[in-house]
Amino acid sequence: MDTSKIRLIAFDLDGTLTQHKTPLSEENRAVLDALGKKYKLLMAGAGMCRRIFNQMGQYPIDILGNYGMQYAEYDESAKDIKIVFDKQLPCDRESVEKRITALREKYGFTEFVGDNVEYHSSGCVTFPLLGTKAAIEDKLAFDPDRSKRRAFYADVKEVFSDYTVFVGGSSSFDMAPFPYHKAYALSEYCKERGIAHDEVVYVGDDYGPGGNDESVYVSDFNFLTIDDYRDFKKVVSVLL
Repeated sequence: MDTSKIRLIAFDLDGTLTQHKTPLSEENRAVLDALGKKYKLLMAGAGMCRRIFNQMGQYPIDILGNYGMQYAEYDESAKDIKIVFDKQLPCDRESVEKRITALREKYGFTEFVGDNVEYHSSGCVTFPLLGTKAAIEDKLAFDPDRSKRRAFYADVKEVFSDYTVFVGGSSSFDMAPFPYHKAYALSEYCKERGIAHDEVVYVGDDYGPGGNDESVYVSDFNFLTIDDYRDFKKVVSVLL
Protein backbone atom coordinates (compact mmCIF):
# COMPACT_ATOMS: atom_id res chain seq x y z
CA MET A 1 0.00 0.00 0.00
CA ASP A 2 1.34 3.39 -1.05
CA THR A 3 0.16 5.61 1.82
CA SER A 4 1.12 8.74 -0.11
CA LYS A 5 -1.78 8.05 -2.52
CA ILE A 6 -4.47 7.58 0.12
CA ARG A 7 -7.38 10.07 0.04
CA LEU A 8 -10.16 8.20 1.81
CA ILE A 9 -10.33 5.94 4.87
CA ALA A 10 -13.49 3.90 5.42
CA PHE A 11 -14.34 2.09 8.62
CA ASP A 12 -16.51 -0.64 10.00
CA LEU A 13 -17.94 0.16 13.45
CA ASP A 14 -18.59 -2.79 15.81
CA GLY A 15 -15.37 -4.61 16.62
CA THR A 16 -13.30 -2.05 14.69
CA LEU A 17 -13.90 1.32 16.35
CA THR A 18 -16.02 0.11 19.26
CA GLN A 19 -16.99 -2.95 21.23
CA HIS A 20 -20.21 -4.38 19.78
CA LYS A 21 -23.18 -2.04 20.34
CA THR A 22 -21.15 0.21 22.67
CA PRO A 23 -20.25 3.92 22.38
CA LEU A 24 -17.13 5.22 20.67
CA SER A 25 -14.35 5.67 23.22
CA GLU A 26 -12.61 9.00 23.71
CA GLU A 27 -9.30 7.40 22.71
CA ASN A 28 -10.58 6.16 19.35
CA ARG A 29 -12.46 9.41 18.79
CA ALA A 30 -9.14 11.24 19.14
CA VAL A 31 -7.54 8.90 16.58
CA LEU A 32 -10.35 9.68 14.13
CA ASP A 33 -9.75 13.39 14.72
CA ALA A 34 -6.07 12.93 13.84
CA LEU A 35 -6.89 10.92 10.71
CA GLY A 36 -9.50 13.48 9.67
CA LYS A 37 -6.82 16.15 9.41
CA LYS A 38 -5.15 14.21 6.60
CA TYR A 39 -7.90 12.18 4.91
CA LYS A 40 -11.59 12.08 4.07
CA LEU A 41 -13.29 9.69 6.54
CA LEU A 42 -16.32 7.49 5.88
CA MET A 43 -18.29 4.93 7.87
CA ALA A 44 -19.42 1.82 5.97
CA GLY A 45 -21.91 -0.01 8.15
CA ALA A 46 -24.30 -2.91 8.12
CA GLY A 47 -26.88 -1.02 10.18
CA MET A 48 -28.84 2.15 9.63
CA CYS A 49 -27.05 5.50 9.45
CA ARG A 50 -28.86 6.99 12.44
CA ARG A 51 -27.93 4.08 14.70
CA ILE A 52 -24.28 4.32 13.65
CA PHE A 53 -24.24 8.09 14.15
CA ASN A 54 -25.74 7.82 17.64
CA GLN A 55 -23.43 4.97 18.69
CA MET A 56 -20.49 7.14 17.67
CA GLY A 57 -21.72 9.95 19.90
CA GLN A 58 -22.76 12.08 16.89
CA TYR A 59 -19.22 12.08 15.49
CA PRO A 60 -19.03 14.33 12.38
CA ILE A 61 -18.68 11.79 9.59
CA ASP A 62 -20.53 10.70 6.44
CA ILE A 63 -22.12 7.26 6.67
CA LEU A 64 -22.94 4.45 4.26
CA GLY A 65 -25.59 2.33 5.99
CA ASN A 66 -27.42 -0.92 5.25
CA TYR A 67 -24.59 -2.16 2.99
CA GLY A 68 -24.99 0.91 0.78
CA MET A 69 -28.78 1.03 0.65
CA GLN A 70 -28.69 4.17 2.80
CA TYR A 71 -26.35 7.16 2.80
CA ALA A 72 -26.14 10.15 5.13
CA GLU A 73 -23.92 13.23 5.03
CA TYR A 74 -22.89 15.19 8.09
CA ASP A 75 -24.29 18.72 8.16
CA GLU A 76 -21.85 20.90 10.09
CA SER A 77 -24.33 23.74 10.58
CA ALA A 78 -26.97 21.44 12.07
CA LYS A 79 -24.47 19.21 13.89
CA ASP A 80 -26.47 16.29 12.56
CA ILE A 81 -26.63 13.88 9.64
CA LYS A 82 -28.87 14.38 6.64
CA ILE A 83 -30.19 11.28 4.85
CA VAL A 84 -29.29 11.64 1.17
CA PHE A 85 -30.93 8.42 0.02
CA ASP A 86 -32.66 5.51 1.68
CA LYS A 87 -33.45 2.62 -0.65
CA GLN A 88 -36.33 0.36 0.39
CA LEU A 89 -36.67 -2.62 -1.90
CA PRO A 90 -39.62 -5.03 -2.07
CA CYS A 91 -39.37 -8.41 -0.39
CA ASP A 92 -41.24 -11.54 -1.48
CA ARG A 93 -42.06 -12.66 2.04
CA GLU A 94 -43.83 -15.82 0.96
CA SER A 95 -40.75 -17.00 -0.93
CA VAL A 96 -38.42 -16.06 1.94
CA GLU A 97 -40.58 -17.89 4.50
CA LYS A 98 -40.64 -21.04 2.39
CA ARG A 99 -36.89 -21.05 1.84
CA ILE A 100 -36.04 -20.41 5.50
CA THR A 101 -38.52 -23.06 6.67
CA ALA A 102 -36.89 -25.56 4.30
CA LEU A 103 -33.44 -24.70 5.67
CA ARG A 104 -34.68 -25.09 9.24
CA GLU A 105 -36.05 -28.54 8.45
CA LYS A 106 -32.88 -29.58 6.65
CA TYR A 107 -30.52 -28.52 9.45
CA GLY A 108 -32.69 -29.16 12.51
CA PHE A 109 -33.61 -25.63 13.62
CA THR A 110 -37.36 -26.21 13.68
CA GLU A 111 -37.75 -25.14 17.32
CA PHE A 112 -37.42 -21.40 17.80
CA VAL A 113 -38.80 -18.56 19.90
CA GLY A 114 -40.73 -15.75 18.23
CA ASP A 115 -40.88 -15.33 14.47
CA ASN A 116 -39.33 -17.48 11.76
CA VAL A 117 -37.85 -14.45 9.94
CA GLU A 118 -37.09 -10.82 10.76
CA TYR A 119 -37.91 -8.37 7.99
CA HIS A 120 -36.40 -4.89 7.69
CA SER A 121 -37.89 -1.87 5.97
CA SER A 122 -34.88 -1.66 3.64
CA GLY A 123 -35.64 -5.07 2.15
CA CYS A 124 -32.89 -6.76 4.16
CA VAL A 125 -33.80 -10.00 5.92
CA THR A 126 -32.50 -11.75 9.04
CA PHE A 127 -32.70 -15.53 9.42
CA PRO A 128 -32.61 -15.96 13.24
CA LEU A 129 -31.77 -19.60 13.88
CA LEU A 130 -33.12 -19.42 17.44
CA GLY A 131 -36.04 -17.15 16.54
CA THR A 132 -36.62 -13.42 16.91
CA LYS A 133 -37.50 -13.65 20.63
CA ALA A 134 -34.66 -15.94 21.78
CA ALA A 135 -33.00 -15.05 25.10
CA ILE A 136 -29.78 -13.08 24.72
CA GLU A 137 -27.80 -15.60 26.79
CA ASP A 138 -28.93 -18.41 24.47
CA LYS A 139 -27.92 -16.41 21.41
CA LEU A 140 -24.50 -15.55 22.79
CA ALA A 141 -23.79 -19.17 23.75
CA PHE A 142 -25.05 -20.62 20.47
CA ASP A 143 -22.18 -20.15 18.02
CA PRO A 144 -19.41 -17.89 19.39
CA ASP A 145 -16.83 -19.02 16.82
CA ARG A 146 -19.40 -19.12 13.96
CA SER A 147 -18.47 -22.72 13.15
CA LYS A 148 -22.08 -23.95 13.31
CA ARG A 149 -23.28 -21.41 10.79
CA ARG A 150 -20.24 -21.61 8.53
CA ALA A 151 -20.87 -25.36 8.23
CA PHE A 152 -23.90 -24.65 6.03
CA TYR A 153 -23.22 -21.05 4.98
CA ALA A 154 -22.59 -22.14 1.37
CA ASP A 155 -26.01 -23.79 1.25
CA VAL A 156 -27.75 -20.67 2.59
CA LYS A 157 -25.92 -18.60 -0.04
CA GLU A 158 -27.12 -20.96 -2.78
CA VAL A 159 -30.72 -20.97 -1.55
CA PHE A 160 -30.68 -17.16 -1.28
CA SER A 161 -28.73 -16.39 -4.44
CA ASP A 162 -30.80 -13.23 -4.90
CA TYR A 163 -29.28 -11.85 -1.68
CA THR A 164 -25.81 -11.26 -0.28
CA VAL A 165 -25.66 -13.52 2.78
CA PHE A 166 -23.62 -12.79 5.91
CA VAL A 167 -22.94 -14.79 9.07
CA GLY A 168 -24.44 -12.12 11.28
CA GLY A 169 -24.70 -11.40 14.97
CA SER A 170 -24.35 -14.33 17.35
CA SER A 171 -26.96 -16.73 15.98
CA SER A 172 -28.28 -15.55 12.63
CA PHE A 173 -27.70 -15.02 8.93
CA ASP A 174 -28.20 -11.49 7.60
CA MET A 175 -29.18 -10.96 3.99
CA ALA A 176 -29.04 -7.83 1.84
CA PRO A 177 -30.76 -7.70 -1.57
CA PHE A 178 -28.27 -8.35 -4.36
CA PRO A 179 -25.97 -6.59 -5.29
CA TYR A 180 -25.65 -4.71 -1.99
CA HIS A 181 -22.64 -5.34 0.23
CA LYS A 182 -19.89 -3.10 1.58
CA ALA A 183 -17.51 -3.43 -1.38
CA TYR A 184 -20.31 -2.54 -3.79
CA ALA A 185 -21.33 0.42 -1.64
CA LEU A 186 -17.78 1.70 -1.34
CA SER A 187 -17.15 1.25 -5.05
CA GLU A 188 -20.27 3.23 -5.97
CA TYR A 189 -19.31 5.97 -3.51
CA CYS A 190 -15.84 6.23 -5.07
CA LYS A 191 -17.12 6.13 -8.64
CA GLU A 192 -19.42 9.10 -7.99
CA ARG A 193 -16.53 11.12 -6.53
CA GLY A 194 -13.69 10.19 -8.86
CA ILE A 195 -11.74 8.29 -6.20
CA ALA A 196 -9.63 5.34 -7.35
CA HIS A 197 -9.68 2.12 -5.34
CA ASP A 198 -5.95 2.36 -4.60
CA GLU A 199 -6.63 5.75 -2.99
CA VAL A 200 -8.81 4.10 -0.35
CA VAL A 201 -8.04 2.18 2.84
CA TYR A 202 -10.73 0.18 4.61
CA VAL A 203 -10.38 -0.85 8.25
CA GLY A 204 -12.46 -3.80 9.45
CA ASP A 205 -12.60 -6.79 11.76
CA ASP A 206 -15.25 -9.04 10.16
CA TYR A 207 -13.21 -10.17 7.17
CA GLY A 208 -13.52 -13.97 7.49
CA PRO A 209 -15.88 -16.19 5.45
CA GLY A 210 -19.37 -14.75 5.66
CA GLY A 211 -18.22 -11.62 7.48
CA ASN A 212 -19.78 -8.32 6.46
CA ASP A 213 -16.30 -6.89 5.72
CA GLU A 214 -15.27 -9.90 3.60
CA SER A 215 -16.42 -8.36 0.30
CA VAL A 216 -13.97 -5.47 0.81
CA TYR A 217 -11.20 -7.76 2.08
CA VAL A 218 -11.25 -9.86 -1.13
CA SER A 219 -11.58 -6.79 -3.39
CA ASP A 220 -8.88 -4.51 -4.76
CA PHE A 221 -9.33 -1.92 -2.00
CA ASN A 222 -6.48 -1.55 0.50
CA PHE A 223 -7.52 -3.26 3.73
CA LEU A 224 -6.21 -3.00 7.29
CA THR A 225 -7.37 -5.91 9.45
CA ILE A 226 -8.14 -5.42 13.13
CA ASP A 227 -9.08 -8.08 15.68
CA ASP A 228 -9.58 -5.90 18.76
CA TYR A 229 -11.03 -2.38 18.67
CA ARG A 230 -8.62 -1.42 21.47
CA ASP A 231 -5.78 -1.83 18.94
CA PHE A 232 -7.29 0.74 16.55
CA LYS A 233 -4.61 3.37 17.07
CA LYS A 234 -1.83 0.83 16.50
CA VAL A 235 -3.49 -0.60 13.39
CA VAL A 236 -3.90 2.79 11.70
CA SER A 237 -0.57 4.22 12.88
CA VAL A 238 0.88 3.63 9.39
CA LEU A 239 -1.53 6.34 8.18
CA LEU A 240 -0.78 8.91 10.88
